[in-house]
Parts: sequence; C-alpha cells; structure tokens
Amino acid sequence: MPTASRPAPAVLDMPLLLEAGPGSQAFRVHAGLRAAILGGRLAAGMRLPSSRALAAQLGVRRNAVVAAYEQLLGDGLVEARTGAGTFVAARVPRGPAPATPAPALSPAVPARAAFALGCTHPDARLLNQFGRILRRQLARPDPAHFGYGDPRGSAALRRAVAAHLAAARGLPCDPDCILITSGTQHALRICTEILLRPADAVWMEDPGYPSARRTFAAAGARIVPVPVDAAGLDVAAGRRGAAGARLAYVTPSHQFPTGVTMSMARRLALLDWAREAGAWVLEDDYDSEFRYAGPPLTALAGIDGQARVIYLGTFSKTLFAGLRTGFLVLPAALLPRAVEARAVGDRFPPSLMGEAIAELLAEGGFAAHLRRMRGRYRAARDLVADTLARSSGGQLRVAVPDQGLHLLALLPPGLPDGAAAAIRAAAGVEGWLLSETRMAPADPDGFVLGFSGHSPAALKRAAERLGEASRHHLAAARTGAA
Repeated sequence: MPTASRPAPAVLDMPLLLEAGPGSQAFRVHAGLRAAILGGRLAAGMRLPSSRALAAQLGVRRNAVVAAYEQLLGDGLVEARTGAGTFVAARVPRGPAPATPAPALSPAVPARAAFALGCTHPDARLLNQFGRILRRQLARPDPAHFGYGDPRGSAALRRAVAAHLAAARGLPCDPDCILITSGTQHALRICTEILLRPADAVWMEDPGYPSARRTFAAAGARIVPVPVDAAGLDVAAGRRGAAGARLAYVTPSHQFPTGVTMSMARRLALLDWAREAGAWVLEDDYDSEFRYAGPPLTALAGIDGQARVIYLGTFSKTLFAGLRTGFLVLPAALLPRAVEARAVGDRFPPSLMGEAIAELLAEGGFAAHLRRMRGRYRAARDLVADTLARSSGGQLRVAVPDQGLHLLALLPPGLPDGAAAAIRAAAGVEGWLLSETRMAPADPDGFVLGFSGHSPAALKRAAERLGEASRHHLAAARTGAA
C-alpha cells in the first residue's frame, strides 16, 4: 500500500579502514571519517552507524567513536538529530585539491662551493663568545624581550653601530637616526617604499649589483645604467642619461664588481647633483671593513653636508648571514617615513639578537674578529690571484683588490659571446660572470670570484681549474681562427 512515511536514510555500509600509526583510537577514527566525508565517499545526508555499531565494525572502543563523532560535530562535518542519529552534514567543503608538482624555482639555498660570493668562515672564537653573550642574555633577560619594541631596533645596538661607524668609517651619526634591518635587501625595500614612485628614474652603476637592480625594478622604477670607470660612477654620464633621477645607488668604497674606489672629485660631483636635483644617494658599504692596505676610507655619507646620502651596512659579511641583521643611517628628514614603513612591514627587529650584537661590539669581540678575518681573507685573496695567474699562463688579468671579499679576473677582449660561460662550465666553478652584472653589453668579459668563506685547498683547486680551462679555451679559439 502507498504510504506517506519517508524512506529511512542510508546507513554507512562500507569498510572504513583506519590508518596504522601514532595517535589514539579516537584520533584515527576521526581522521578516517573526516577523509571519507571530504573525499565525497560519504555523501551529504548519509546516516552514520551508531557509535556501538561502528565500534564493533572497526574493532575499537565505543568511547573512541563517541569522541570522534563529537569532534566531527565541532568541525561542522556532521549533524546530530535528536532521536534519529548522526548524519553527514548537508553541506560540506570540498576536500583539498590533489597535490601537483611545484613549479621549478631557483635553488632555495645558494651555492657555497669555492668562488661563490657572500660566504663567511665559522670563526670558533667569535661563535664561543657570541654563545656566552646569548646565554647571559637568556639567563638575565631584558623585560623588553617580552613585548613589542622600537621599530628602529635595539637602542644599545644603534649606539654601538654609531660608535663603530664614527671610528671606522668617519661617519658621525645620531643613534636615533639608525634603523636596524634584516639585511641589505630589506633596507633597500624600505628605501624604495618611502622614496620611489612607479617610473621614477634610478641611477645604477654599470656594471653593478644585480640584486639591488632587481629590487628597484620590482618597485616599478626606471633603471638608468651609468657607466663605471677607474674613478667610479661617471656622474656626467648619469646627468646626460637622467638628470632628474630620484635616486642613485652606489658602492663607492669598493665598487661591485670592479673593485674601484670612487674618486673624491666624483664623490663631490655626485653630492652636487643630488643637491641640485633634490635626489637621494644610497651608499651600500657592504664590505668596507675588509681593507688590506692603506688607511680606512671615509664613507661618502661622512662628507655629505646636505644630508642627501642614506648609508646601508650589514653584519652578514663581517659576522655571518644567518644573523639577518643590517642597518640604515638615515637623514633626519626621512626618519619618520622609514620608521613607519618598518613598523608596517614587520613591526620591529628581534631585540634578543640586537642586544647580543651590541654587547659583542662593546666587549671588543667584533673588532678582534675583524682583525683575524682580514688576515685570513688577505691570504685567500693572494692564493687565488697567484694561482689564477700561473695556471692560466697569463691569459687571465687578475685585479688584486685592496678591499673586499671578491676579485675580478678578466679575459682578453674580443672573444665571442658565451666564451666566459663556456669556460666557467668547463672548470665547474661558482662565481659570477662580469657580463651577468652588466646592463649594457661591453668588452671584455671575465669572472667575479668570491674568496671568503672557502678553504685554501678548495680555492686553489678551483683557481687551477678555471685557469686551465681559460688557457685551453683560448688556445683552441686561436687554433680555430688560424
């Protein structure tokens, strides 16, 4: 006979397998049911078995099923109807999308083989002292560590940085105008945010530092290549290219990658241009502490009487990159905007690390570490230069720098495009090609080779391979031309 009663909803009639592994029975029952619901194997509105029946089916304790049902209720994946039982919710989210392979990206960890740039040595004396300082900081923690701090960073570290810059770089500055950053790239991002609008022109040294160039380009700036010669950035060429540029990025004490020092005449010309144009100069002084001959150089910011220079420094090369600590010295007029940008971006730097680095500077450990590393890096520089000259049979012209952590080895002019890349590949070494740092094509090409942070044996082997590959490639090129 026809009846007006509704048909009973379907009850679970499928094997539910619990994954073996860690976790309680309740956890595993919940995980199995959750996966079945999200995967669509248990349809919306389906009635689940009673806790007693499912416990018997799965061979688990009844209270494990009760707990799993309660958690599914909390998840919103099931509904409990008084007197009727537990049902899959009428609307449940779709399960996660099937896993797809990640797109190929640049290596997450940069290469660290010989000639890779940006490496430092793990100095045992420095690490022991720094470890003691950190343990003291944790044993007697500053209350500031347990709250949010000044966007400029630790006051103690800013005072220590100011004292170091005044003594080592001839740059007197107010600690209140120093802003601690997570490194040079972070500092550049802050500067682009507060100074640049899309399509603003930025002078870039050519050849120059590619990472800085990418940062400005990402902000929508118009990059203006300005040639570098033996006196540094050619200010007259910059004026011809974009006299009204908003910003100039320079590495005046040790130009990257050529290693030249900007002459005083060029420094004064650059400051004159900035004053006339109402522009700003970013002075990246990334490896100024490693000078091997002659007195320390005065920073460009140290002779800036018009407060147009922003000074960038970092502890990544002097200590180690994992600290993620650098600093900006800002003209007072820019400080409020920079502090606001820092506070919006990541609020404030880590106070524990800042206080520890400040103590390291105050105790003299930083200065002692620099003295040890200068000797070590000078020896590494000389080893690489001598080995390259000998193994290449004089085919590589090696510029031995008085400062910094890399050197430039130039090939003879007139080689076809791709010759330097072929030589580097044949030698199996790291480092950059000079052409990779250029915006405008030029001759000759060569190799930008980092000598810090690598063992002497590894540096010598790499220099021998690069020298021999250069000699063989050039000999083959001459034979083919003949």
